[in-house]
Amino acid sequence: MIRADNLTVRRGGRTILDDVSLTLAPGSFVALIGANGAGKSTLLAVLAGLLAPDAGSVRLGGHGVAGMDRRVLARRRAFLPQSPRPEWPIAVERLVALGLLPQLPGLGRLPPGFAERIDRALALCDLADRRDQPVTTLSGGELARAMLARALVGEPEVLIADEPLAGLDPRHAIDGIARLRGIASSGRLVIASIHDLTLAARHATHVAALREGRLVAFGTTAETLDADLVHRIFDVRARIGGAAEGRFVDFVSGA
Repeated sequence: MIRADNLTVRRGGRTILDDVSLTLAPGSFVALIGANGAGKSTLLAVLAGLLAPDAGSVRLGGHGVAGMDRRVLARRRAFLPQSPRPEWPIAVERLVALGLLPQLPGLGRLPPGFAERIDRALALCDLADRRDQPVTTLSGGELARAMLARALVGEPEVLIADEPLAGLDPRHAIDGIARLRGIASSGRLVIASIHDLTLAARHATHVAALREGRLVAFGTTAETLDADLVHRIFDVRARIGGAAEGRFVDFVSGA
């Protein structure tokens, strides 16, 4: 479980996060939604322990993230950054293997089972036929899937992802969000910023909505994601229809 209390982040005289508190339970897939500049990436970085807030605290499983050993933290939670850019032409397989670094011993042979983990992560993200390809030659969507495989290979308790569906074609976007929901269904916690509200409506168990750094709504998707919330955070009108995996969000002309 992740518990965030009164998170505040200020930069250059501007408040990026304003007194945000929420509790995220295992087995949940939380879609973080909000307009550009709402503070989503900042909140994810704070929850992951990559950015220290100016006020407030984050606890992972009852332990303060700020005081956790960085290696232990890296084993327990994985962070998938927004728009990664590879600089070295290493093979896809090697990139995915980097996700196991926090679990590698300082000396001796690799622990048994690591090769199998890499194989599973590549297969899960539809990259088995790309394993030897240099990452610098991947398309944007392929690279996004490779980074997701790297985040998943260590089998973390918590996956925090910043726009994991960006750049994916419709097939892989659907596969990707179904994969995230499956990870949560296995008992782990997934929190991801998502712009496609229809995919969020169909697959996320919970929604957290930010506007100008403030948390304006948090709850189960069925109870929280409605036309009024969409209007409050995006300043657009929407119609939400369907049920369960058939839900959709249709935007309407006019403010």
